[in-house]
Amino acid sequence: MLNKWIQGSIAAAMLAVIVQPSLANAEGDVAAGAGKITMCAACHGINGKSPANIYPHLAGQWAPYLESALKAYRAGERNGGMSAMMTPQAAALSDEDIADIAAYYSAQ
Repeated sequence: MLNKWIQGSIAAAMLAVIVQPSLANAEGDVAAGAGKITMCAACHGINGKSPANIYPHLAGQWAPYLESALKAYRAGERNGGMSAMMTPQAAALSDEDIADIAAYYSAQ
């Protein structure tokens, strides 16, 4: 019984490794995101590599993480740090905008 459980766990882990990269951009549109990053690029850079050390790099970040962070800023759930700057920026974004921006920066 334990052997079957181990086999199932290994199979699930292998499937996750294969499928996960395709899920990162499953909902967002990279090309659409490229047209929506004007405000983001001022601090985070067009290619997601911030020109200033006080702003985080977004390039290559996992899209679901970026989406979660932007939605949390939009909802006012993130406090401290750069929330005073990020909350108003995120408030203007729709779920689709967030998914597209996340997909764009994730693909960089």
